[in-house]
Amino acid sequence: MATLLELSIGYALVCAMAAMLLCAIRLLIGPSAHDRVLALDTLWMCGMLLALVLGIRFGTQIYFEVAMLIVLVGFVSTIAIAKFLMRGEIIE
Repeated sequence: MATLLELSIGYALVCAMAAMLLCAIRLLIGPSAHDRVLALDTLWMCGMLLALVLGIRFGTQIYFEVAMLIVLVGFVSTIAIAKFLMRGEIIE
């Protein structure tokens, strides 16, 4: 019989994967570039959530470090894309 933690982790994994699928669809068929940037940012966050849940599931520290790297790369790329959409250039 599965414990409550195992059931919760399974449910969180399914929800994170469903959210990633919906974000990927929005990223591909978004009506504007701004919608695509938001979908990409949400996709990064869902990837971080997936790494954190897997870290809890397997009980290792490496997944938490991977989640931190995902967040850092996602934040920097979202800022760069948003700046490009606003000004047309990234580096001034």
